[in-house]
Amino acid sequence: MTDQDFHPGLTPGHLGAPVLEPEGRPPGAPRPRFDAPDPHRRRNGLACGLTAFALIAVFGGIGLTGYTWLQGQRKPLAAADYAGQGAGSVQVSVPEGAGLAQIASALVRNGVVASSLAFTRAAKGSAAAAGRIQPGTYTLRQKMSAVAALAVLIDPANANGLTIPEGWRGYQIFAAIDKKLKLPEGTSRKTAQEQAAELGLPDFAKGSPEGYLFPATYSVTDGTTALDLLKQMVERAGKEFSRDDVNVVAQTLGQSLYGLVTVASMVQGEADNTEDMGKVARVIYNRLAKGMPLQLDSTINYALGRSTLNTTVTDTKLDSPYNTYLHPGLPPSPISNPGRQAIMAALDPTPGDWVYFVTVKPGDTRFTDSFEVQQRNVAEFNAARAAAKPSATPSATAAATPSGPAAATPSAAGAATP
Repeated sequence: MTDQDFHPGLTPGHLGAPVLEPEGRPPGAPRPRFDAPDPHRRRNGLACGLTAFALIAVFGGIGLTGYTWLQGQRKPLAAADYAGQGAGSVQVSVPEGAGLAQIASALVRNGVVASSLAFTRAAKGSAAAAGRIQPGTYTLRQKMSAVAALAVLIDPANANGLTIPEGWRGYQIFAAIDKKLKLPEGTSRKTAQEQAAELGLPDFAKGSPEGYLFPATYSVTDGTTALDLLKQMVERAGKEFSRDDVNVVAQTLGQSLYGLVTVASMVQGEADNTEDMGKVARVIYNRLAKGMPLQLDSTINYALGRSTLNTTVTDTKLDSPYNTYLHPGLPPSPISNPGRQAIMAALDPTPGDWVYFVTVKPGDTRFTDSFEVQQRNVAEFNAARAAAKPSATPSATAAATPSGPAAATPSAAGAATP
């Protein structure tokens, strides 16, 4: 048994335990002394360190300055470029949203310019080129100088594209395609009907492209067909409606995805301006949630194939599933082809309790949850129309709206009766 057995816990180094002497020093020998550092020596070392640091900073700054100066003297790398206007003929398509790099790559790929760098430098050095290259198909020559190619591209007259305005209906788009491609009237409509399976439409659309012919500018070449353009439009619309959370949004709003497309199409036809689109969407959702008929004149106009501000009492009795005065809920399909802002409004409506709205005059759309206030607003709208056109009979209904791009005046929409 060791001494530790009689002194539990008093191990070497423990508080109260005997201190063990280091090896090599006899018991009782004085401990070695450690002299305090010389303050003069410390100051000298510090001074040397500061001096060295200062020298490094000085020479480093000189080196950096010299390097910067040398870099400034270097000329930018020469970019391969052709000279002159080129020869031959080639068509190059510029899709909507294409940047300079994408356009330059297409030009190089088609043998128009010698290098992407030459073209992008020419474009960036031209104030006139900023934002001037429109979507379309351009006829250029091969082996053109970058400046010559740019001159062709910034002239809108050279863009051979088809532009579809927001809110157009299917029959208007079909007619525009036929005209652009110089096809017999009715060709595009027939194509959409007979080759619906090739358009890429979702199953719930049941072969009808209405609502999925996205408004934008599309490139047209000598070989472009009606089917090509229709497929591009459907593809673009599908991308606009393919948000990651779109199914969650639809469920939250109590709609199917097709219902969201339909709401967006009505918002496009009803809103006086883009700022009001979110509120118009909210009115539609609020009325649906309350079981109120939508009473939107734009849906009646769609059924009648017209665009007008005058909706009569007789019109509101129209026997059509698109008559939202008679039939509750959404119409059976979209009534136009909405643009991006109308789609976003349908997906993310402005918060509010409104169930009525009317555009009293351009830029003055009034939203309310009070039927009495709505009646006063509608009366003001009708009075303003009567004063502007003494020969015109004011709307017999409490609300009127244009539908589609042919409307001459802004929307004055809104359900008038509870």
